[in-house]
Amino acid sequence: MSEEFDRRLTPARPEVAAAYLKGRVSADRYVEGVAMEVRDCVVDLRREPRPDAAVDTQAIYGERVTVYDEEEGWAWAQLARDNYVGWIAANTLWRELSAPTHRVRVPRTFIYPGPNIKLPPLNALPLGAEVAIAEERDGFGVTPELGFIYRKHLVPREAKAPDFVAVAETLLGAPYLWGGKSWMGVDCSGLLQISLLMAGVQSPRDTDMQEAALGARLDPGVPLLRGDIVFWKGHVGVMRDPVTLLHANATHMQVSSEPLDVVRARNEAAGAGPVTSVKRLPRDILA
Repeated sequence: MSEEFDRRLTPARPEVAAAYLKGRVSADRYVEGVAMEVRDCVVDLRREPRPDAAVDTQAIYGERVTVYDEEEGWAWAQLARDNYVGWIAANTLWRELSAPTHRVRVPRTFIYPGPNIKLPPLNALPLGAEVAIAEERDGFGVTPELGFIYRKHLVPREAKAPDFVAVAETLLGAPYLWGGKSWMGVDCSGLLQISLLMAGVQSPRDTDMQEAALGARLDPGVPLLRGDIVFWKGHVGVMRDPVTLLHANATHMQVSSEPLDVVRARNEAAGAGPVTSVKRLPRDILA
């Protein structure tokens, strides 16, 4: 008899499951999994091994994954940062694991073939991407497998942003994308997750998980502060100040800033229901 697990966080299918789940779930075979690393800038994690399958979330450059199965160019994997499970294009993963030293701290930064901003960029990395910097040269960080990255766009991997809301504010205007978590497209829970990551806080991926795991619930009527997190069923935003909500939303199809009362009324009118909770995080992750 198999136990009930959240499919989003459990590497188990009828055909194959992680070895540590043996005896707890039924599967044809059990495997240990292989540690690999994302070596593409932004990669979709899909619900099925098809290019037209629903995107549940994304992985970004430098993230570690454990691969449990492969099927026609797709790897069935679990992300190390938040334990999400899904299908990812196998050609975006490397078996050779790096030792990242730095993290991208801006919404997007270019990779150049040399220490010169006039050279045509080779690619671009999103906020939170992790890279191994071998040396610094002429204001650039040099990573052998990629190229040259403007040094001021990087911070040491262990550095913590002093204000996670300020991180989220850098993504104002980014287009809304279901499952997205980069400047190229981000959803509401992805915005919260990547902003908290830069402040050194590990967050689950989806709103229901975040609501259950993050912060302490505020009683109704408590005055709100910058950094308070407001949840609806299926939606989340963060307060910039006592009255203004920052959130990625499908109304404006971008990350926008507007009065909480306006968002609350609009959601209720649209049938999305009332605010389900307001959570407050420890104040040491706010400037």
